[in-house]
Amino acid sequence: MAFRLDLLLITLALILSPVLSDLIFTKVDRRIDLTSQIVRVSSTIRVENEGTDVVSEVLLAFPEEQAKYLAHIQATLNEGKGKTKGPAINFPVNVVYPKEIPPALKFYSVSLPKGLNKGDSLTFDVLAVFTHVLRPFPETITQGDVQFVVFLDSAYFLSPYTVKVQSLSVKLPEARIESYTKLENTKIHGSEIKYGPYENLPPYSFTPIRFHFENNKPFPVAQELVREIEISHWGSIQITEHYNLVHGGAQSRGEFSRLDYQARPYAKGASAFRNLVAKLPPRTHSVYYRDEIGNISTSHLWGDSKKTELEIEPRYPMFGGWRTSFTIGYSLPLQDFLFQDQGKRFLNISFGSPINEVVIDRLIVMVVLPEGSSDISVSVPFSHKQWYETKFSHLDINGRPVVVLEKENVVPEHNQHFQVYYKFNSISMLREPLMLIFGFFILFVSCIIYMHSDMSISKSSASYLAKLQWDEVQTVIQQVQNVINRCLTTHDKLEASLRDLSRTGDIQACKAARKTVEASLKELSKELKPLISFLQSSQQTNQMLPKVEELVAKERELQERLVAKHTTVVDCYEKKLGGREIENRVASQQQRITTLRQEVDDLLEFIDEI
Repeated sequence: MAFRLDLLLITLALILSPVLSDLIFTKVDRRIDLTSQIVRVSSTIRVENEGTDVVSEVLLAFPEEQAKYLAHIQATLNEGKGKTKGPAINFPVNVVYPKEIPPALKFYSVSLPKGLNKGDSLTFDVLAVFTHVLRPFPETITQGDVQFVVFLDSAYFLSPYTVKVQSLSVKLPEARIESYTKLENTKIHGSEIKYGPYENLPPYSFTPIRFHFENNKPFPVAQELVREIEISHWGSIQITEHYNLVHGGAQSRGEFSRLDYQARPYAKGASAFRNLVAKLPPRTHSVYYRDEIGNISTSHLWGDSKKTELEIEPRYPMFGGWRTSFTIGYSLPLQDFLFQDQGKRFLNISFGSPINEVVIDRLIVMVVLPEGSSDISVSVPFSHKQWYETKFSHLDINGRPVVVLEKENVVPEHNQHFQVYYKFNSISMLREPLMLIFGFFILFVSCIIYMHSDMSISKSSASYLAKLQWDEVQTVIQQVQNVINRCLTTHDKLEASLRDLSRTGDIQACKAARKTVEASLKELSKELKPLISFLQSSQQTNQMLPKVEELVAKERELQERLVAKHTTVVDCYEKKLGGREIENRVASQQQRITTLRQEVDDLLEFIDEI
């Protein structure tokens, strides 16, 4: 609450409203809870009417700079204590703008259920919840530092009325207090500081007090939370919550040591938090916890018939300023939250986050109703923004109506039940099953028709005849390839006979092998002639025929070169020439043979690809 105290005091001293003098506060007991990041101020006020007119409202004042962080205010009737205390009766509280008010103040009107006559009195409780009013000091700390925060307020209850007797108690999280404002009648007991009682204080009395203390409680702040509540009349409610979370405490500076943190987490990570607890409704099932990477296994779930608790642990400890994003999802039994009343169905479910002590800067609640819902209305116990959207899902035709509720500065006190009313015809539940049945029926009928239909092209059509001719051409080309491959295999036998000659020196066996090979090649050449003739006569081989003819020509040249090489080598052995001289005589032939063999292989591969 960094508001300018000097300016506020001057303003308050100058302006007093005589209209408010009929009421006095005979007693005010104020309690400030600073044990978490959320500041809760509870006040028990006894008001008395000293005027002649009936008064039906009481004004509460807050500094404008403080009111900016006011997340929730509630006024309830104070009747009895303990077992004699009756059910809480809430009074309506609204922002008002009285005439001639100090510009640095913001007023709230508490409407009383029954007007106060002269001399009448009433005791009621006021709960004011503030966020982002604990300011880290220092603003940046290292991993091993503890976190200190500063809180500013007034020792006197800021009121437009005279206060006869008042007292204040401030509850801190730890007994370690760096400094605090000392006034008259100030006492300290461990982690609690008490001011007062103070008597006969005039309207707008204000005395600033300051507390500088250690607070290592978690400071989780959801900068945005999107809750999607999807209703299925088939038996469940699916809830998905998307969190963008940040540690709202003192900013962490310096390097982070995982080793130090693991060894001494309370000394080297006192200001960090590593887990959060979400209190889910009983009978919750199908719970998951994941982020953009995938499922996060560091979570624990336990529960009984009365509650279900989910302990979630981020992938890394959260220090000041660190951020993380994750999603939790779970399913609830439909019968526990959906009811019927006067021909309408209504959803009765909690509004805020199930995670303890989290501050939500912006909360969006999306209630997805079943397709076909109509006459939609919403009942929320506090102010909010509202609009409608449409969501399309599986087998939807017109889409599902979506009620969107938005609220800023949300605290656990907002986790109250709200209702969404709508009309829905039960016959509409049959729409999707009937669509599935009809879809499968059409699929099966289509398959039956397809299987019993002759989808082939007419055998007398030109396209069908052309296809037959092309299939025949492909068959012949494959036969040509097979013959050429057999020729190449025969060539290998001729080369093998030369290797045997060099090993055994048996010239006659080598000559016999050559005669056998030549006979085989002649037979293969006879097989090729009708195949080539067919391709030359076909009109479907305009592109393929030149390559096939080139392949046959290359293979014949390869045959001739191999036979010539074989003859030369055998003659050299008959003349008993040396190995070096034989290599010199066949070198040019061998080079050409290698080139031809590569060209034949390339042509075979080219024809095969086509």
